[in-house]
Amino acid sequence: MNDILDLVFNFWVGLAILVFVLAKVSIKFVPQNRAYVVERFGKYNKTMVAGLNFLLPFIDKISYERSLKEQAFDVPSQSAITRDNISLVVDGVLYLKVLDPYKASYGVDNYAFAVTQLAQTTMRSEIGKIELDKTFEEREALNTNIVAQINEAAAPWGVQVLRYEIKDIEPPRTVLEAMERQMKAEREKRAAILESEGESQSAINVAEGQKQAIVLAADADKAEQILRAEGEAQAIVAVADARAKALEVVGAAAIEEKGQKAIQLDLAEQAISAKLAIAKESSVVLLSDEKTSASNMVAEAMTIINVLNKNTKSTGS
Repeated sequence: MNDILDLVFNFWVGLAILVFVLAKVSIKFVPQNRAYVVERFGKYNKTMVAGLNFLLPFIDKISYERSLKEQAFDVPSQSAITRDNISLVVDGVLYLKVLDPYKASYGVDNYAFAVTQLAQTTMRSEIGKIELDKTFEEREALNTNIVAQINEAAAPWGVQVLRYEIKDIEPPRTVLEAMERQMKAEREKRAAILESEGESQSAINVAEGQKQAIVLAADADKAEQILRAEGEAQAIVAVADARAKALEVVGAAAIEEKGQKAIQLDLAEQAISAKLAIAKESSVVLLSDEKTSASNMVAEAMTIINVLNKNTKSTGS
């Protein structure tokens, strides 16, 4: 009886172990962004994607595991000749992604190595189409052309090149020295041009300032002359008005007897002052006493005033 129980117990234990082993072999959990290529009896069967998947034990086999993430590969340094026969050493970085795990497994033996070699040959071909100066100026266009040609050739391999970046371009030492001399000459040329333009602009500014100063000075002198002329004209008019008013006052006073006596006194004083002035300027003065006496001069002046007064009265009547 015990032997039978032991046999039954061993049977169920063995069955449980077998089920556990079969379940472990047949159930597969595929991680995210990965793909498993399954073969059945050595022939492609299916591609398992992320999640829960099942296999037939001892019949199905996972032959390839492919990452669906973007991958980066270094492109080794290589020599390339430009259109103007300059030898360059160029290296780069290649970024690619597996789109079809089936093609990446059966279309090429090693897709990373194949794409890298293709990138090298394509890069040499593209650099041979342009001159040395363009390799530095058109690096972005060069990368784009390389990516386009690689993708066209790598389509049967189930991979896509996302981008290609040239890391370094090393021309020969002699070319580097020539380029340095050229850049130095170009910088000196630009500096000389900027300096001459600055001097020219400075001279223009100085000349413009002098011109404006001359114009302003001329305008100021013109305004001063105008103001001076207007002042002199107003002064002349004022003097003339004052003289006219004085003559009117004198004429009005000369009509009366008091005014005539005042005029006689004023004329006598002016005559005496004139003789004193002549005596001061010259030590010898020859004048007729009769003609130049103060009384005669006053009498002559009064005669003239009386005549004027008669004329005035006759004109008024």
